[in-house]
Amino acid sequence: MGYYNPMLRYGEERMLNDCKEAGVNGFIMVDLPPEEAVRFRDLCTSTGLSYVPLIAPSTSESRMKLLCEIADSFIYVVSRMGVTGATGKLSSNLPDLLSRVHNYSGNVPTALGFGISTREHFLSVQDISEGAVIGSQIITVLGDAPAGQAAQRAEQYLSSVTGRRLERDATGAITRETNVLEPVLKVEPTAVSQPTEVITEADTPSGPGLGDQLKALSGVGDPSAIPSRFGEFGGQYVPESLMDCLAELERGFDIARNDPSFWEEFRSYYPYMGRPSSLHLANRLTERVGGANIWLKREDLNHTGSHKINNALGQILLARRLGKTRIIAETGAGQHGVASATVCAKFGMECVVYMGAEDVRRQALNVFRMKLLGASVVAVDAGSRTLRDAVNEALRAWVVDLDTTHYIIGSAIGPHPFPTIVRTFQSVIGEETKQQMMEQIGKLPDAVVACVGGGSNAVGSFYPFSKDLSVKLLGVEAGGDGVDTDRHSATLSGGSKGVLHGVRTYVLQDEHGQISETHSISAGLDYPGVGPELSDWKDSERARFIAATDAQCLAGFRAMAQTEGILPALESSHAIWGAMELAKTMGKGKDIVLTVSGRGDKDVQSVAESLPALGPKIGWDLRF
Repeated sequence: MGYYNPMLRYGEERMLNDCKEAGVNGFIMVDLPPEEAVRFRDLCTSTGLSYVPLIAPSTSESRMKLLCEIADSFIYVVSRMGVTGATGKLSSNLPDLLSRVHNYSGNVPTALGFGISTREHFLSVQDISEGAVIGSQIITVLGDAPAGQAAQRAEQYLSSVTGRRLERDATGAITRETNVLEPVLKVEPTAVSQPTEVITEADTPSGPGLGDQLKALSGVGDPSAIPSRFGEFGGQYVPESLMDCLAELERGFDIARNDPSFWEEFRSYYPYMGRPSSLHLANRLTERVGGANIWLKREDLNHTGSHKINNALGQILLARRLGKTRIIAETGAGQHGVASATVCAKFGMECVVYMGAEDVRRQALNVFRMKLLGASVVAVDAGSRTLRDAVNEALRAWVVDLDTTHYIIGSAIGPHPFPTIVRTFQSVIGEETKQQMMEQIGKLPDAVVACVGGGSNAVGSFYPFSKDLSVKLLGVEAGGDGVDTDRHSATLSGGSKGVLHGVRTYVLQDEHGQISETHSISAGLDYPGVGPELSDWKDSERARFIAATDAQCLAGFRAMAQTEGILPALESSHAIWGAMELAKTMGKGKDIVLTVSGRGDKDVQSVAESLPALGPKIGWDLRF
């Protein structure tokens, strides 16, 4: 049982063959989408292994029917929402849930898990489920066992829960099972006669075949729905407990995006947001660099100081349509957290923001801004203590309170439909840029440049130009200490294909599929994944991606500050360096639009702390 990315990295067929040889019987993949479950189950069948679907309390009737029809051994039923672990009592709704499952499962047995740990739990579920799954408590027992006694302690624990004991012969083979809490059941000897016939695994299918699975999948989904993938990237690699919430979100967004009144409402807040943001020529920066003209799309002048308000405002309007009353968000540099807290204050909704503990330290000003706006800020002191860990905790929090809570994800990451939602609201950047360039110089720019972390401002800047092939698209990632080191966040420049936070995309990972720690001078780019649409543009070569080191980022920051009188965000400073380098190669008369995604007030302290080490590399000796 586990997540898909380590298996993807290991190699599916290699994993199946190695597991078969090791004695594994089957797999429970908690985040495999149904369309891939069909393919994966076919691989399992070819190696004599089972694929076990997972059903949660939130699973809809149509989806439950689908999952039951592709089951070939048993169905894992999750007893409750949230994270795994032992619990004090089980839900009173379990009989109804199991009744619904059995209605579709036919003769395929069920096994109930998530929170089962005691004899009382076991007895309470034996009349409604054919099996029980115990995981977390066994791990606890193994961890507490004295050296050399782990197996014995585990068997003792399981005997106390089930009321049964396995008796073994001198070789360790099981001879019979006895009840230890009720009268002993008579068990017949196992080898007193020969069977009339032996049917092997090769003689009979292990369950419904590929055709049956495809039939189960047919008719599920709306052909007019928003595409969930960008080439091979995207999808919904999430636990079953999130699937129907994502379906609700997709339906709500699809209705909203096709409703003119929704966009009228969205545009009615342009004065509040500071839209349209200005576009102007950076004449002194252009002169210093030489070559192409550099134009600045000033998202830093928006209300709250970044492009993040575009998405936060759009998503809170969507959340209100869905009847949600509470907002959660993740943040790295704090700009998305501030934007989310701002719109929650505007609309009178509760706001909880998850932020890595390291980012809380280096972005203390934005933490205080969020609290001033009435939001609660939860520091995540786990993992790398940065954006990745904040996303982890936000997703965990969302799954336990789906009915009232909407997760305003801040970047173009996560499971479908989040990347499309974020891109839709952020595309106002590129749409305005197109119109403003036509008004000012009568033509489209020759190139558009934006920084890339998760990719929200890049996808918003690039998407309206994606079909204008004369316009070059350049994304600049966080190179940290260098892409040739292990201290960077340049996912597209130095990563590989995998699955992270519910989406198939490029990620930074080790050879085992474990997500790598990242580093960047800018908290907002300190993330080991990237939006799936950007991954598709990389592979199709529609966009080009490079990395700027921390030192090069500071060079961009300094150039903008000292030629244009603008303190840009450190995130934007990566793009500034990239635009300067590109301008040198394009020559005079060409035009580059650089998206200044945010302002740098929040980063002044970080710049001051970094200059003693990085300043000498770029000839910047600034002391105070």
